[in-house]
Amino acid sequence: MEREKLVQAKRVVIKVGSSTITYPNGKVNYEKIEKLARVMADLQNQGKQMILVSSGAGAVGVGKLMFSEKPKDIPGKQACAAVGQGILMHIYERFFAEYGQSVAQVLLTRADTLDRHHYANSRNTFLRLLEWGIIPVVNENDVVSIDEFKIGDNDNLSALVAGIVDADVDILLSDVDGLYTANPQTHPDAKRIPEVTEITPELEGMAGGAGSKNGTGGMITKIQAAKVANSSGISLVIASGEDPEVIRRVLRGEPVGTLFIPRVSHLQFRKQWLAFGAKIAGTLVVDDGLARAIRQEGSCSILPVGIVSVEGEFENGMTVSVVDKTRHELARGLVNYGTEDLKKIIGCQTRDIEKILGYTHTDEVIHRDNLVIM
Repeated sequence: MEREKLVQAKRVVIKVGSSTITYPNGKVNYEKIEKLARVMADLQNQGKQMILVSSGAGAVGVGKLMFSEKPKDIPGKQACAAVGQGILMHIYERFFAEYGQSVAQVLLTRADTLDRHHYANSRNTFLRLLEWGIIPVVNENDVVSIDEFKIGDNDNLSALVAGIVDADVDILLSDVDGLYTANPQTHPDAKRIPEVTEITPELEGMAGGAGSKNGTGGMITKIQAAKVANSSGISLVIASGEDPEVIRRVLRGEPVGTLFIPRVSHLQFRKQWLAFGAKIAGTLVVDDGLARAIRQEGSCSILPVGIVSVEGEFENGMTVSVVDKTRHELARGLVNYGTEDLKKIIGCQTRDIEKILGYTHTDEVIHRDNLVIM
């Protein structure tokens, strides 16, 4: 049933990794890119709105410079990306033009999502491009991004973009054809998991490391991306990038790859930014009872009595992460109390807040309307 819904998908994000569009030596795989452009152009002609999130700028730069491997230092990585970005975009522009499609380069950094106005501006730009029938080609702006503001990998970037544009599905094309019960390279008896309805700590534990020397992601980043997409009400599929025709198969509802099924409908714009755009300023660790309530009830408020500890320095109105005692993230939300005051009232009843602090801002540390379940 969930697979059948993909047939109706109109707005589609496709993410391709470095290992999909380059050879192991970093040289461009023109055959793969040509097939990718053909499939996406044809789907665009069918009336769908296609967005491409592409890795590979750094790998292409490494190939162009004839280095044996990607530099380890940040300036070296950024310089390779600077060399490769223009080359890669020119290749996409040429192949998509052969099939009658125009493309636009969109470079994002984490800083573009931290400010709500920047986030809104990014959304408006994407929507105008889609309205004009243009295929956005998105990458992180590696040339200028710094560690503090890096999204870090294009799996999570694609999920972030999918949320910004209210996509129906995010398809991650990878060097693996889905999530397995174990690493299939070391466990031949591992089974592919066709569908995932809940991302549990055990599921996250199955994820392995990066598989390609030219890539930065691994299965763990794909699980993280699925969590982000699903929390925005967006389906996510991990599928093999060996043959781009797999995109058509996914959108026909065929049982390929692994489908992560969202638990909620699309989030309102404000909550999207709250969950995935705003910078996380701190962490609230909650007790087992509150963790269970959040999982079962979904949108319950966070009261001081259920908080075990507070981490980080933040003021009221900032965004914090809510985790259980095992550090599994349950939710994100806007706090009504800063760190200093919150540490004084954790574990207490709401009726005691004024007696402890000398004032009561609200009974809730995070109100349910300002809480997004992860």
